[in-house]
Amino acid sequence: MVRVFARFRKFFTARPARPVQPAGHDRPPQHNVFEAAATYVAASVDDDWDRIDEAAGWVAPDALVFGINELACRAVIALARERNEPVESVARGLLGLPGTEPSRPI
Repeated sequence: MVRVFARFRKFFTARPARPVQPAGHDRPPQHNVFEAAATYVAASVDDDWDRIDEAAGWVAPDALVFGINELACRAVIALARERNEPVESVARGLLGLPGTEPSRPI
């Protein structure tokens, strides 16, 4: 019986908290997937390999791919709305592919 209470006491005993560092003290900045994607794509356009490598290191590779995909989708949608053209036509045009059957604009 004493062992049971000892386990409970050990489990519920307060543990020391991990020390919290004030912002900006010996800690690299935290970046989210969308910041990484935006920086990566902008650096790619500028052919800035240092920034490309830096942005690629901010998040996991699969997260970066997700962010770049999301950025591309949003950009094509915005451009299609601006041009009052179908999304697929805009996407195909940006890639230099032949047109498709007309569909409704977004």
